Amino acid sequence: MKAHNPTRWRFKRPSVIPGFGMALGLTLTWLTLLILIPLSGLAVRSSALGWETFWSIALDPRTLNALRISFGSAFIAAIVNAVFGIILAWVLVRYRFPGKRVIDAMVDLPFALPTAVAGIALTTLYAPSGWIGQFLTPLGIKIAFTPAGIVVALIFVGLPFVVRTVQPVMEEIDKEVEEAAATLGANRFQTIFRVLLPGLAPAVLTGFALAFARGVGEYGSVIFIAGNLPFKSEIAPLLIIIKLEEYNYAAATGIAAIMLIISFAMLLVINLIQSWSRRRYGYGA
Repeated sequence: MKAHNPTRWRFKRPSVIPGFGMALGLTLTWLTLLILIPLSGLAVRSSALGWETFWSIALDPRTLNALRISFGSAFIAAIVNAVFGIILAWVLVRYRFPGKRVIDAMVDLPFALPTAVAGIALTTLYAPSGWIGQFLTPLGIKIAFTPAGIVVALIFVGLPFVVRTVQPVMEEIDKEVEEAAATLGANRFQTIFRVLLPGLAPAVLTGFALAFARGVGEYGSVIFIAGNLPFKSEIAPLLIIIKLEEYNYAAATGIAAIMLIISFAMLLVINLIQSWSRRRYGYGA
């Protein structure tokens, strides 16, 4: 007769968070339908072009110029948003003043405003006869229908990403930290650059990456203010639309694949820098 084994009928230990299996399954299914399948279709369609056709599309002067304008403008706008986003988040967190709630709500305006409406509004403001453009034109400064207008539009749509990413982290930093730095003899700039910014670096990089990614693929707010001149102010998303309207699906797919590869590479670099910042300063450990 076999001896009784007390471990034979051991039950599975319940999870602390119930419903994990179902939630994970729904998450993977949703991501597969919305992200993996479209990206896989793009990769398969691009691989069917052949290396010779793909490189001819990638090295076309018009394609290279459009990519340069898209990524360059998005990078410049993300840097500007990183600087002024920190300042704006600092003001909203550290100070109390009349109209603070209004300004805080205005930060989210680009999220709610249709991009086409934003593009038309910015064009109206910065056109040579616009409210702001009429004062810049005598100075020889032209914003609308130039690459500078693209940067302005991308700054507008990307600012909330930096502010809303940095603001919660800044709220967790106690004022006593700044006061302690001041009592130890640190001036204001030393407190900002040696005490506050190291702890904010991962959040700033995250906001920068989000603003950059939004700027690279932005279309609606840019086409109205850019001028859309080939080799001057034509962005890559617009070039893809032009190729589709010409029924040149191979070129459209090739340009989209190039944008995807460059975006993945740049986001990978940013994520590596974020990981280094977390290990270096202990944020998010």
